[in-house]
Amino acid sequence: MTLVELVITIVVIGIAAAAMFSAMASITGRSADPMLRQQSLALADAYLEAISARAYADLPAAAQAAQAAQDINGNAILPGYQVAVGVDTTVTLDGTPATRIRVTVSDPSGQTLSLDGFRTNY
Repeated sequence: MTLVELVITIVVIGIAAAAMFSAMASITGRSADPMLRQQSLALADAYLEAISARAYADLPAAAQAAQAAQDINGNAILPGYQVAVGVDTTVTLDGTPATRIRVTVSDPSGQTLSLDGFRTNY
């Protein structure tokens, strides 16, 4: 191998390594996104389940403004997350009056996730 070939090989390997490290840095920078999404999903599911477990007559009658996530006792949990609950009583499912419950969670990075649930008066 001549000196020119050796220099060209080192340059090519250096460029490939720089591209690979750049891609890895980009992936690592976004590695927390799935965790935020999963926490938003768990939080929305917990709120939707708690509201759906209430008696039909006890469901909230109107949408609630976004507020910090709280547990059943009103203690703040997951700082940076905002939860909004919307209730629509004008929904029908195959002609049956129903209530749609929409829980929207905003995570600290500003992404939102919404879950909908339906209840009928059975």
